[in-house]
Amino acid sequence: MRRPTPFQVAVHIAALTPLVALVGAALTDNLTVNPIQEATFRTGKTAMALLVASLACTPTYTVFGFRPALQVRRALGLYAFFYALLHFAIFFGLDYGLDVNLVLLELAEKRYILVGAAALLLLTPLALTSTKGWQRRLGKGWKRLHRLVYPAGVLVIFHYIWVQKSDIREPLIWGSILGLLLVLRLPPVRRWVVGRRTRLAVAFDRLRQRPHAG
Repeated sequence: MRRPTPFQVAVHIAALTPLVALVGAALTDNLTVNPIQEATFRTGKTAMALLVASLACTPTYTVFGFRPALQVRRALGLYAFFYALLHFAIFFGLDYGLDVNLVLLELAEKRYILVGAAALLLLTPLALTSTKGWQRRLGKGWKRLHRLVYPAGVLVIFHYIWVQKSDIREPLIWGSILGLLLVLRLPPVRRWVVGRRTRLAVAFDRLRQRPHAG
């Protein structure tokens, strides 16, 4: 088993920090006057941020050639699913007291709950089949299955927009970031970016190897 790199360790620490902060705030009674709502919001926003971060890994490599980003893509995706599951558990278990009928009623009336649940359903098979063993079993179907992360990301953004209701500036910023990441994944755009990066790297190497006058 390979020893994790410093970058991987940093990513794990960063991903676990919101959980530690949430638990610490809960234990010290510092989760505002509505602790369940605050915990729900924190876990949901963390899940969204980590999902966007996982989707940023491939474009980061495409644009900057930063290969370590590819090594943390799976971990970020799994952390995003973990926080999304925790988000749902707090909503369903603490806020709605495990009342299935009440939740089904809310699903019919509140669209943000419906799209949030749909996003979690899309992410579930991705998390369950994230191992190399499943990748081998599914073959080419594995990539097709894992493209579900794109609509899941879009649903998460709409979930956040509809939760906010009035001030949607921050959700729109997140939506713009996600949109840019999805555009960078388009094959023509990706080929153009890679070609541009390669040409810049070649030009830089030639400039560096040029003998200094004097």
